Amino acid sequence: MSSAQDQARLEAIEKALAARWPETDIEPSLTRIAALVDMLGSPQLSYPTIHVAGTNGKTTTSRMIDALLSAMGLRTGRFTSPHLESVLERIAINGEPISAGDFIYSYNDIAAYVDLMDEKFDTPLSYFEVITAIAFVAFAEFPVDIGIIECGLGGEWDASNVVEAAVSVITPIGFDHMNYLGTTLTEIAQAKAGIIKEGSSVVLARQEPEAAVELLKRAQAVGASVAREGIEFSLSSRALAVGGQLLSITIGEIVYEDIFLPLHGKHQGANAASALAAVSAFFGGQELDLEAVRIGFASVTSPGRCEVVFREPTIILDAAHNPHGAKALAETLESEFTFDEVIGIFAAFADKDVEGILRELEPIINSLVVTQSTSPRAMPVSELLELAESVFGADRIKSAENIRAAITLAITDSRRPSKEESVGIVITGSVVTVGEARVILKKLSSPGEDE
Repeated sequence: MSSAQDQARLEAIEKALAARWPETDIEPSLTRIAALVDMLGSPQLSYPTIHVAGTNGKTTTSRMIDALLSAMGLRTGRFTSPHLESVLERIAINGEPISAGDFIYSYNDIAAYVDLMDEKFDTPLSYFEVITAIAFVAFAEFPVDIGIIECGLGGEWDASNVVEAAVSVITPIGFDHMNYLGTTLTEIAQAKAGIIKEGSSVVLARQEPEAAVELLKRAQAVGASVAREGIEFSLSSRALAVGGQLLSITIGEIVYEDIFLPLHGKHQGANAASALAAVSAFFGGQELDLEAVRIGFASVTSPGRCEVVFREPTIILDAAHNPHGAKALAETLESEFTFDEVIGIFAAFADKDVEGILRELEPIINSLVVTQSTSPRAMPVSELLELAESVFGADRIKSAENIRAAITLAITDSRRPSKEESVGIVITGSVVTVGEARVILKKLSSPGEDE
């Protein structure tokens, strides 16, 4: 196929996938995905895997594990979700998004089996189940040495949980997707603990006590070996550096020093410690090559996670979509940037704890432009405006009908007579918000491009 044909075919596939049961809904069953991969010959079992669950930090931790293993000479396959701009981002081989042609090839490989499953079950396969199967097949067809698989939602009943992971990683657990996972940290942790497999290794980031209890119960029940942040591994030291931070990470008795991580935020340092612990566990706890560790971390990128994408004014994108993520963003802005003023652009989903997110952001944002993304899940501007005014006060809030208009308004408001006054713009609230903003800002950076 030509690139134009590939693009047309990809758009047709995306349209067909979008018509399926949405990935934000789950059913407590692996029956459909298990039947599908069984018919496909269980491609997800043809390579070892590291499985990553948690509430926040899953995607970045997955990207770090990928970068480390690549630096150690392994051919990697990485599956993450959701995407910012293109569905191809979800499936990466050797650190790069899968090509449209290879994605189409993998989809065509499973299409007939998907149709068969749709006929066999009362409920057709969901968007996430199909995209997960595409990833599994792609990693087998374009063979990888290891798969890094991120859970989509929860753990036990997530479609990705048909893997038999050698190592599981559980990043910090907080409140999110409570309509499916439970209303307490205990219930949410029980759901996420379901990825821990018998006789495997599990890496636990620092957790709230009630979550930690459930994770350790599961690990003990299945005989998994455990590495806990602050006990078996830790972020020993962290110092700010130009463009990121300099880390020292301890795994058991081994200290890995002078690691440059080109990401901002203490939480990213903690994610790095979990990622290194996961790679160490995968290699049986043996000492890792320090130079490879340094090269791997230095190459890490995490689009949409405290990502600086524009200068004059400085514009930062962060996909914080729950209070825990918003708190991490606020702490990073406070400790690692020196803005005299911060203007926020905020658009969120109506089914999230929007007030909780706003309350975490309020101390660090001087003025806020509320808007909405194009997602059908987006909270309408009128509702968001009322909620934001109750948290920030009406004098600190403006509104715009869409993200493009909000960016224009914020850039106009950021201009100051004195160049000595530093104003930053932060765009946050959801992955969709950040993805749409990213596309708009690329065009602003390259004004010659067609709108």
